[in-house]
Amino acid sequence: MLLDEQRQIHEDLERLEDAVAERLLEDPPHIRDRLARDHDIARFLEQIETQSGRLLAIYEDEEGKDEEVRNLTHGDPMESFMKEIANVKDFHRRYPNEPVENLEKAYKKRSPEDQAQSIAAIDSMFTGEEGFGRFFDLTTLHEQYLNLSVHQHARRLTYLQYLDLFDVFTGPQSSIRRDQKKSEPYFQYLKALQEYLESFMRRTKPLENLDKLFAGFDKEFEEMWEKDQIPGWEKNALSSAPTNGDAPGEGIWCAACQKGFTKETVFEAHLTGKKHKKAVQASENTSAPAQTNGASSDIQRFKERAVAEREFKIKKLAAAMQTERGDTKVNVERKQGMTERERQQELEQLYSEQPAEGAKEDDDESDGEDKIYNPLKLPLAWDGKPIPFWLYKLHGLGVEFPCEICGNFVYMGRRAFDKHFNEPRHIHGLKCLGITNTTLFREITSIQEAETLWKKIQKDKKREKTAAENVVEMEDTEGNVMPEKVYRDLAAAGML
Repeated sequence: MLLDEQRQIHEDLERLEDAVAERLLEDPPHIRDRLARDHDIARFLEQIETQSGRLLAIYEDEEGKDEEVRNLTHGDPMESFMKEIANVKDFHRRYPNEPVENLEKAYKKRSPEDQAQSIAAIDSMFTGEEGFGRFFDLTTLHEQYLNLSVHQHARRLTYLQYLDLFDVFTGPQSSIRRDQKKSEPYFQYLKALQEYLESFMRRTKPLENLDKLFAGFDKEFEEMWEKDQIPGWEKNALSSAPTNGDAPGEGIWCAACQKGFTKETVFEAHLTGKKHKKAVQASENTSAPAQTNGASSDIQRFKERAVAEREFKIKKLAAAMQTERGDTKVNVERKQGMTERERQQELEQLYSEQPAEGAKEDDDESDGEDKIYNPLKLPLAWDGKPIPFWLYKLHGLGVEFPCEICGNFVYMGRRAFDKHFNEPRHIHGLKCLGITNTTLFREITSIQEAETLWKKIQKDKKREKTAAENVVEMEDTEGNVMPEKVYRDLAAAGML
């Protein structure tokens, strides 16, 4: 009966709304329990959407409701009642073991067994590296990226460098040329990376309208592709690209290799290299068929669109999850300084943490147990608790060491200060000053001192080179050639 089904759907919607409100009032302390709660709420919202669609169809079916009301009001009411009783008996005769669903208990708070099932589902949803959605786990994709044929002879990126550059597809950070991006392994890599990022966002943010977000990405890409505004995929990229000797910024640009050079001598030496000749030949081979065959150019443009769409979505997804990306980098750096035993202990503690047992106690007592007392703002150890104060003083972690070359970054403790001279931040700061030999600039943090020392080193090198070129050579009676100073010393000693 339509009317009874309508009433039942209204009742089900009210129970679903109560269940959602009841779970929103919960505030689990553990991230695993919060994810389980959010996924339960997302499942209830899907049921609300489904039931609302059924209810709307019933309301729009005016003829069916009018016919049912007419059958109830006209004729013998007892006859229609017995007819419905016969239908119910016939249903139970055909399905004698059909269980009766108790709607009052269907959406109530979970029992311990149901809670354990939800937690097990969350545990299987994330890997150990992901930490229940707090960090990325891109190790497999990092290996797939390194195994691309275009990186066969290139410098291998570390995992930390890959976390910084996995959404960078244009130069100078990206070494993959436009023609190399149309290969099948590269497309499969982009596909796997996009699917992982979308899956990670769906698992960590079940209550957000992600379908609308992804549709917005598609619409934005369509508009930018029609306007030919996708970076690195413009139609006239080849004609508008800088020619040999012309630089887009500073230095000298090589159009075939898509690479810039700061010095003319290095650029001239590069022109005679094998890599440059191969790149020139490959660019000629790829451009010649496109000019003669219009159909093949359309196919190539279609391939470029598929690759560009993947790259665009990966950029947008990475920008939407900058917090998780930054936390992943910090977590990887922290784990690199831990032993295998410490990593295993942290993983066991992460999986063994249970919801707070003090729910039945007073709120003041539970708040006091959960809150960590840290008035001195001491650094946290691997277990999340402050390190002892004597250890803090022993390592000098309260002493600040600023470095002007690193952008006035302040390092806490002598150990971190000594270690940072070999880190990318300090080396990049020296290279920005034009300093290439970084080993001689240890313990130097001032830009003025670094520039003065570099000028002195360059001046001494020029002086040594000039002195070596201007050395006067002397020859003794036996034909031995030696510098003039050595000759004078030996002659004065009577050894010639």
